[in-house]
Amino acid sequence: MNQDKTAPHSTTRKVARPRWDIFCHIVDNYGDIGVCWRLARQLAHEYGLSVRLWVDELGIAQRLITGIEPSLERQAIDDVEICHWAEPFADEMVADVVIEAFGCELPQNYLAAMAKTKPIWLNLEYLSAENWVAEFHLRPSPHPALQLTKYFFFPGFTEQTGGLLREQDLIEKRDAFQNSSQAQARSWKKLAVADSAALKVSLFCYADAPIVDLLESMAASSQPVLCLVPDSGILPTISEYFGAGPLKAGDSLNKGNLTVRLLPFLSQDDYDCLLWACDLNLVRGEDSWVRALWAAKPMIWQPYRQQQETHLVKLQAFLDFYSAGLSEDASNVLREAHASWCSHGFAAENWQAVLAHLPELKGHAIKQAKQLAAHTDLAAKLVIFCQNQV
Repeated sequence: MNQDKTAPHSTTRKVARPRWDIFCHIVDNYGDIGVCWRLARQLAHEYGLSVRLWVDELGIAQRLITGIEPSLERQAIDDVEICHWAEPFADEMVADVVIEAFGCELPQNYLAAMAKTKPIWLNLEYLSAENWVAEFHLRPSPHPALQLTKYFFFPGFTEQTGGLLREQDLIEKRDAFQNSSQAQARSWKKLAVADSAALKVSLFCYADAPIVDLLESMAASSQPVLCLVPDSGILPTISEYFGAGPLKAGDSLNKGNLTVRLLPFLSQDDYDCLLWACDLNLVRGEDSWVRALWAAKPMIWQPYRQQQETHLVKLQAFLDFYSAGLSEDASNVLREAHASWCSHGFAAENWQAVLAHLPELKGHAIKQAKQLAAHTDLAAKLVIFCQNQV
């Protein structure tokens, strides 16, 4: 199904302010709210939409959304109205477009009100490179009891899917940063990190990753490595490896050729700068995964672990897509590194192989980011689809 019949309009041609509601149930710390917050801001900034973001765990969202006050039921931040999603859910005016993020299930009274106003109803799904995604993208699903139809909106890596989250000026901002030694110096200064000639690696992963194996590999590396770790749930593992006490932002730990520098929890903009500045990024889940792709730097991704290891199917589908165009050797290295990182055993040989192929992986990352940026982004596709339903 081709949804791109018209081009989306920016705020310069805004006639009205259509109302959009995005419902987000935080189930995995920051991934869900990270995607929803980026999307809400982009819809408000680039398309002049009136956006309400309904969030159940404002205390968790507070770490990601600068300035949020968890005690407030409603607050406006960065042109988005952030509302506390509490039960029982108060009666609310239904928006023109309702996004149910990641199958979070809408409040029953809001759903009943939707049956009267008939808004456009979308279920924003998780990102995957699997082949079936294009087939199920925009598939309608009539409600079994109400006169409502929900459409499944699947992000993806081809034009036949819902695309990837990408602000209109993101690539321009990235290039300006990566081409400016002054901008990079300001970023390192903000993080209180002394710039050096060491290989810079960002590390953001789930606690079940073979973190100790990675640290050991980097410590025995053939070149100095500066590993930059934003505050997350892996700090106890790092502390135990170094035989240190409780860790905090600003701490530095050393072993062999490895220096680990602990960073504070970063805003989305600061995290983008970190990804742009590093030579290799280890990322997880969905939000940091996509941002690492746009960083145009070599990356190793850890998908969220699922029962029966279905996450490995998702990983294989992504690698089939992403590694296309690499030499056979580099493709094998990338696949083996991912398989090891996602299977509780990362060997020093994996690390050294990645280092040896880093120049090719860097060129490939730039090429992939450029090709993906030629596609219509997710927010634009959402707006286009909704325009075509009116």
